[in-house]
Amino acid sequence: MKAYRFDSFDSLDDLKMREETDPRPQRGEVLVRVRAVSLNFRDIAILRGRYPRKALPGFIPVSDAAGDVVEVGEGVKSFQVGDRVIGAFHPRWFSGEAPSTVLSDSYGAENDGWLCELKAVSQEAVVRMPDTLSYEEGSTLPCAGLTAWTALAGPVPIRAGHTVLVQGSGGVSIFALQLARAVGATVIATTSSARKAEQLRALGAAGIVNYAEDPQWGKSVRALTGGRGVDRVVEVGGPGAIAQSLRAVALGGEIASIGFLSTENPGIDFFQLKGSGASFRNIAVGDRAGLLDLNRAVAATGLKPVIDRVFTFDQAKEAFSHLESGAHLGKVVIRCMA
Repeated sequence: MKAYRFDSFDSLDDLKMREETDPRPQRGEVLVRVRAVSLNFRDIAILRGRYPRKALPGFIPVSDAAGDVVEVGEGVKSFQVGDRVIGAFHPRWFSGEAPSTVLSDSYGAENDGWLCELKAVSQEAVVRMPDTLSYEEGSTLPCAGLTAWTALAGPVPIRAGHTVLVQGSGGVSIFALQLARAVGATVIATTSSARKAEQLRALGAAGIVNYAEDPQWGKSVRALTGGRGVDRVVEVGGPGAIAQSLRAVALGGEIASIGFLSTENPGIDFFQLKGSGASFRNIAVGDRAGLLDLNRAVAATGLKPVIDRVFTFDQAKEAFSHLESGAHLGKVVIRCMA
């Protein structure tokens, strides 16, 4: 099979394609022919040394994939050859409390990921892909889709009448916009682009704030809610955005902390945090049970993931570069096999 590996993290040129021995499924495993993978900011963060966990070179990158089961190992009961599946971001977090190894188990940093033609994994590490989606669309669910679902679904689920703030136009933010609108919630979005503002409105955002033109965008978001604030902030900006998120959130609302897109870290004002009256929940994508719930919601609502661009397997470096440019809206996908 063909597979990509980062020989080092010095530059994107260190992403090398090579021929490798085809894997075979062991007992309890399925062999997946990878049809498509989707990229996340995490993949760029690992390359640029900004990932907050240990990341080692030499592994196959990318955490999210969709494909077909082409062979099953001894004892496999959950799947059969021909099933269309997507991988779980956390292959050993099934439900409830996360295992202590949840972060080190994930793909692409300390274990081989999915940017390859074939991959053998435990039958518990994949779920069936919604029939309504293409492979390219299905590959966007494991990280971005599930992260947005986890941010909105609990412990107090977002519902009609609530207001949600999404930041920017990356995969998690677009999924959160779509999922929140699907349950009747109002969505306010931030962006720095007039072009993307129009696209966000077309997707259902009721209000747009340009954070590049308005450094105090948190106050502007609050003003759009009549001064009340938003019920949920899907916080992907991280240290450089948290102060404004605290200004935007309603008393008793929640900031679902997900990303670390910003590079500056001015720190958090304790009294602002305390005075906000909001709760702060750290999101680590989500478990397998949540991915199953998301799949059911996608199938029931007809939700279609927003894909900015699909690259071929030979264009993997170009796909990484496009994601890093920030020009995308939604997900960047690599088609591994037609």
